[in-house]
Amino acid sequence: MGKKYRVFFFAVLLFFQSQGRAQERNTTPVLSVTVTTAEGIPLEGAVVDLRKKDSTHAVQTSITNKKGLSVFYMGPLPGYSLHIYSLGYETADIVLTEAQLRTKQINLVLKPQATELADVRVQTKKPFVQQLQGKTIVNVDASVTNSGTTILEVLEKSPGVMVDRNGGVSLQGKAGVMILIDDKPTYLAGSDLNNFLSGMSSSQVETIELITSPSAKYDASGNAGIINIKTKKNKQVGFNGTLSSAFAQGRYPKTNNSLVLNYRNGRINGFATISNNFNKGFTDIYALRRYFNNTGAVLSMLDQPTLFLQRNISTTIKTGLDFYASAKTTLGIVLTGVAVDRKGGSDAAANWKQGNGITDSTIRTLGESSNRFRNGGITLNAKHSISKQQDISVDVDVLKYDITNKQAFDSRLITGSGPNEGSRGTLPSTISIFTARADHVLQIGKEAKLESGYKLSSINTDNIAAYELFDGTNWKEDLNKSNHFLYKENIHALYSSFEKKSGRISFQAGIRYENTGYQAHQLGNSRQKDSAFSRNYSGIFPSGYFSYQADSSNSFTFTAGRRIDRPAFQKLNPYVIIINKYTLERGNPYFLPQYSWNLELAHQYRQLLTTTISYSIIKDYFSQLFLNEGNDILVYTNGNVGRMTNLGISVAVQASPFGWWSLSGQVLYNHKELKGYRNVNYNSSVSQFNFSMNNQLKAGKKYVFEVSGFYTGQARNDLQELLSPTGQLSLGVARPVWQKKGTLKLSVRDIFFTQAMEGNTDFPGAQEYFILRRDTRVVNLSLTYRFGKPLKIQRRNTGAAKDEMDRVGNG
Repeated sequence: MGKKYRVFFFAVLLFFQSQGRAQERNTTPVLSVTVTTAEGIPLEGAVVDLRKKDSTHAVQTSITNKKGLSVFYMGPLPGYSLHIYSLGYETADIVLTEAQLRTKQINLVLKPQATELADVRVQTKKPFVQQLQGKTIVNVDASVTNSGTTILEVLEKSPGVMVDRNGGVSLQGKAGVMILIDDKPTYLAGSDLNNFLSGMSSSQVETIELITSPSAKYDASGNAGIINIKTKKNKQVGFNGTLSSAFAQGRYPKTNNSLVLNYRNGRINGFATISNNFNKGFTDIYALRRYFNNTGAVLSMLDQPTLFLQRNISTTIKTGLDFYASAKTTLGIVLTGVAVDRKGGSDAAANWKQGNGITDSTIRTLGESSNRFRNGGITLNAKHSISKQQDISVDVDVLKYDITNKQAFDSRLITGSGPNEGSRGTLPSTISIFTARADHVLQIGKEAKLESGYKLSSINTDNIAAYELFDGTNWKEDLNKSNHFLYKENIHALYSSFEKKSGRISFQAGIRYENTGYQAHQLGNSRQKDSAFSRNYSGIFPSGYFSYQADSSNSFTFTAGRRIDRPAFQKLNPYVIIINKYTLERGNPYFLPQYSWNLELAHQYRQLLTTTISYSIIKDYFSQLFLNEGNDILVYTNGNVGRMTNLGISVAVQASPFGWWSLSGQVLYNHKELKGYRNVNYNSSVSQFNFSMNNQLKAGKKYVFEVSGFYTGQARNDLQELLSPTGQLSLGVARPVWQKKGTLKLSVRDIFFTQAMEGNTDFPGAQEYFILRRDTRVVNLSLTYRFGKPLKIQRRNTGAAKDEMDRVGNG
C-alpha cells in the first residue's frame, strides 16, 4: 500500500476514534428480543426497530434469526421503544421500562391478522435501503419506480451495483459477483445473465441482499461478494396469493406478469410461483476502430454502425411441498423449470476507410440469431432439531440444462470489389449438475454458535460448435471454427465457523477448504488436433469479522476474507462465436481461477449514516482480452492478466428530514490499479465515482411520489477497456386501490435517455471507440392484487447448488 493510502487510513482511524470518545460510554450488556407466534413458534425475518421516544426513525434495526432472536447493544435508556413488524402479523410497539432493561431479555408475541387482507397494510413502510450486520438490504417494493421494471433495472439503481455492456455485474466497484436467486445461482453468466435478469419482473422480488463479506458457510466464489435476490413467498394459512401485471412502453412494448400461490393446512404447505415475461427491444451500437502502424500513424479505419432488434419470451415455474413431520423435523421438495426463447436480427455496415477518412469499401451484413434455453431441477431437503442446541440439515440438488444457439450471417459488398460471403452455426450444449450438502449448527449458551458442514458438487458439460461457410454456391463445413468440447469437474468443500457475542463485542471466525479437480477434452477434426488437459488444486479460505458497539448510536466493524472466482464453464470452451465479419469471441481452456483478499472497516451511526473503507488485492485477475489475429480480425476472449488493487470509500445516508420526505443515498469512490502482461506490459489505473439516490415524497394519505436515479463516472473493469460516465433519472407515483387490496403504480425510467454505455478499447495495433444504447426510456404501468388471510410460516429451504449454477453459461 502506498504512502498516501497509509496516511489516509491513519487519518480516518483518528476520526473514528475521536467520534467514539465523544459519545457517552456505558457497560450495559446485550438486550435480547425474542419474537414468536401465538403458538410459540420462533418468527424468523421479523424486523425489530429500536426508536427514541416519540420518534419514527430507527436508532438501530435488527432482523430476527431462525430462533426468533434479535440483539441490541444499548445503554440504560428507559422510554426508548421497540417497533416490530412482520408481513401477515399485527405490528407491535413496546415502550421499554426500567424493569425490562434490568432483565436484559424481552419476549414478544405477534398476533396474526384476523381481518381480510384488504385491511392489512403495514403501517410503517420499510425504507428502500436497510444497513444490517454484514449486508445491505434493498426493499424492492419500497421504490415506486421499480414498478414494471426488470431485476436488472433494479440492480442498476441499487447502491454500489454497476452493470457493464456485457452483462457483468460489479459490487462496490469490484467485478466478480456471485448472484443468487433465493440462495441459488442464476444459472447464467455474462450477456446471458443480462438477458435472463432483463426478462424477470421486479414484482416477483421481496428484497435484494448485498453481501460484501460472506461467511465461511457460503461457497468461496465471488471476489466482490454475493447479491442474493429473494423472491416473494406467500406463506399464509389457507389458500392465498398475489397477482402482478405490468405493461411498459419504450420504443417497443414489454410485459411482466407473475402469480404467487400458497396453500397451507396442518402439516402440509404447498407453494407455486409462475411468471411469464415478454420483452421486445433494440440495441444500437456504433464503433469506430483505428489501425496504427509502428509509428502510431493511422493506417486504416473501420466504421461500424449496427442495429440489433430482439424479442425475449421467458417462463419460470417453481413449485414444491413442505411437510412438517414433527415439531423437530421438516422435509421438503422443490421443482423448478425455466424456458427462455430469444430471437433477434441485426443489420450492420462495415465501412473501410483510409487513414485520411476516404471510404474504400462498404460491406453490409444481415444476421439472424436464436437461443433456446431449458432448465429443469429438483431439490430435496430435510432439517432436524437434535436438541434445543443442535440442528442438522441436508440438501440434494439435481439439475439439467439444454441450451441451443443458432446464428447466421450474410455479408454483401455494397461498394468496392470482392465476393459475397455467408456463415452459419449451431451451438448445442448440455450441462448436468449434482450437489449434496450437510450442515450442523451447535448453539453454545445464549451468545455463541458453531456451524460446520460439507458440500460435494459434480458437473458434466458437453458442448458442440458446428459452423459452415457459404462460398457463393455451396455450404461447406468450417473446420477451423468447429469443435466438440467435453468437461468434467468435482468440488469438495468443508467449512467451520464460530460466532460469539459478549457485551459490546461480537465476532465471527471461519475457515473453508475447497478441493477442485477437472478434466477437459477437445475432440479434434481433420484441421485441428485432439487435445486434453486436467488440473487439481486446493485452497483454504479464511473469513470473519470483529464488531464493537461503542454505545447505543455508534458501532465499528472490521471484516476480512479470502475468496476465489472460477471461470464460467462456457468461458473454458475454446469454441468461436461470430459477432460480425471482423470480430470474433472465443473461449479460453487455460483460463485459471483468480484469488482475492478483501478487507473492510465500517462505522455505523444508528440507521442514519454508514461509512466504509475497503481494500482488495486480486491475483490472476480476470479480464477481457482483445487480440489482433491478422486479416483485420479482432478476437475477444478472457484470461488472467496479473494483479489488481482496489481502494474503496463509501458513505450511505438514510434520513427523513420531514414527515412527508424520506431519502436514501450512497456515494462510492474507488481507485483501481491494474498490472498485467499482454504482449507488452500494461499498467493502468482509474479513479471512479458512483452515486445513487432515492427520494420518497408523501402527498396526503394515498399518494407517494418518487424521484430516484444514479450516476457512474469513468470506470474500468478490464485491463484494456475504459468506460465513460453514464446515469439516469426516474420519476414515479403510487396509490392504493380496491380498498387497499391492490396497488397501482406509474413510473417513467431514464427520462432524459442518458443511460448509454460508452468507452474506448485498446487492441494490439488498434483502438476502438464504442457507444451502445438500449430501450431504457420506458413508461411503466403496474397493478398488484393481493388475496387471502395472512399468517406467516417458516421460510423454505432452497437447496445446495449455489456456486456451480452461477458458472453455467447460456451459450
